[in-house]
Amino acid sequence: MTRENRKSRRAVALRYDQARDEAPVVVAQGQGLIAERMIELAKASGVEVREDASLAEALSRVDIGMTIPEELYPVVAEILVFLNRLDRSNEQNRNRAKG
Repeated sequence: MTRENRKSRRAVALRYDQARDEAPVVVAQGQGLIAERMIELAKASGVEVREDASLAEALSRVDIGMTIPEELYPVVAEILVFLNRLDRSNEQNRNRAKG
């Protein structure tokens, strides 16, 4: 990755807990080296990372602690559905491995 790409790279972390959130909430965001570190920590913690520069750009305009705007619901919902399916698939695989 070039130095210019690293400077412009963005990362945004979301939380969505159906029991307490009416919509996904921005919990962290960063650019450049901070974004790189956020992505590194997420991957090391087993958090799935979705790379989408235009979505990260749009989400980076949302203040930390605020819900995402309604116009982003469809895109984020698609990602959440994908992650939910992935979690279920991983759980099934772990259960099969246990025997």
